[in-house]
Amino acid sequence: MTVFTRRTLLAGSALAILAACSGPSKFKTYDGPPVTSILVNKGARKMYMLSGNRAIKVYDIGLGTVPVGHKNFEGDGKTPEGRYFIDRRNPNSRYHLSVGVSYPNDQDRAFANGMGLAPGGDIFIHGQGPEGRSSRNSAATGPSAVSR
Repeated sequence: MTVFTRRTLLAGSALAILAACSGPSKFKTYDGPPVTSILVNKGARKMYMLSGNRAIKVYDIGLGTVPVGHKNFEGDGKTPEGRYFIDRRNPNSRYHLSVGVSYPNDQDRAFANGMGLAPGGDIFIHGQGPEGRSSRNSAATGPSAVSR
């Protein structure tokens, strides 16, 4: 026999209320081939959505204010280079479909800390913001802005 405590019922009710208030997500659903990785070619200013080894979508991108080289420190204007993961969504961003990148990793932190600096963070891939298209060599406030 299952016994529900008052705490269990209150927690369940709170979750149900929060779920009802959340409203529809601004993230679109996708039913195509699985996106297994994202490849950014900084020199060509292109981002490739890959399913296995096949590009299923290609986007033009803008990069930080200093597009050459790996991001080392907070505020350096560079875009991280290496293997990172999409680790979060930002549904409240003023930019279109903003997703977070797992920068900095342990190596990034160790390098920056060894130089007495912060590695930075809050790196996102996102679409255009309210100001529209940005120039080819800059992104809004982050390193990777995507345009169609």
